[in-house]
Amino acid sequence: MASTSTQPVDRLSGLLERFRVHAHLFHAGPLCGVTHFDAQEGRGFLHVLRRGEMVVTHRPRSGAPRRIQVTEPTLLLYPRPLEHQFHNAPTEGSDFVCATVDFEGGVRHPVVAALPPVVVLPLHAVDGLEQTLALLFAETEQVRCGHRLLADRLFEVLLLQLLRWLLDHPAEAGITEGTLHGLGHPKLARALTALHDKPGADWALESMAQAAGMSRSAFAAAFKQQVGITPADYLLRWRVSLAQSMLLAGSSIKRASDELGYASPASFSRAFMQAVGVSPRAWLQGRQA
Repeated sequence: MASTSTQPVDRLSGLLERFRVHAHLFHAGPLCGVTHFDAQEGRGFLHVLRRGEMVVTHRPRSGAPRRIQVTEPTLLLYPRPLEHQFHNAPTEGSDFVCATVDFEGGVRHPVVAALPPVVVLPLHAVDGLEQTLALLFAETEQVRCGHRLLADRLFEVLLLQLLRWLLDHPAEAGITEGTLHGLGHPKLARALTALHDKPGADWALESMAQAAGMSRSAFAAAFKQQVGITPADYLLRWRVSLAQSMLLAGSSIKRASDELGYASPASFSRAFMQAVGVSPRAWLQGRQA
């Protein structure tokens, strides 16, 4: 079994460089009455309640709590499309900044798949947000050159800080398994980061376990427990998600096959069909229809 370095690893860059996230400010200021947010394909929301109180509601059987009472400064992240409503007392109001969040790959984004339908966290619970929030609110309180562009970038910084915090506090967001949960494990994080950085390498259970500094049996058991699927299934899903993005961007099946470590386009197509249920060509035609 190979030993691993004790140096910390960058657990997020490999993910977010391949599946980027874009935020766009669309509201700043008081929010009164009932505000409805529709579910749109591929789009999430990031809301920051600066002051005031509110009730958040979701439709039954949406996967999110039917009703959430918010009584303190709070951050709410909707990583996937989910209809929701904010109920505010018109005489009191509340100060908000809100942004849409577009994850490249939509529901295929590994971070999106790893998060619950809604993450609700009091601002005081997440260390390190103070400076970013101070800059964000300063940019939204007055019109200055480039203020919308800067606010968008600050929302993206805020999201990155939140994800960084969630890696070390998954239980506080209701994360019990998945990519982020696995990245919170000090040894599994090394293997997962290696898979994310080098998806086309000749990965096998033994080489993944070596990257983690674990025996094959211990690695396989811990991976299944923390991530929820086997290492082989995770590698397959990761490669196919990358392949889907490549195909949508215009890459050929052969190029995707070569870059993702498959022996031939035929073997790549078989793996793709195993994960998605249709061939790469049929999947692409369906997306372009």
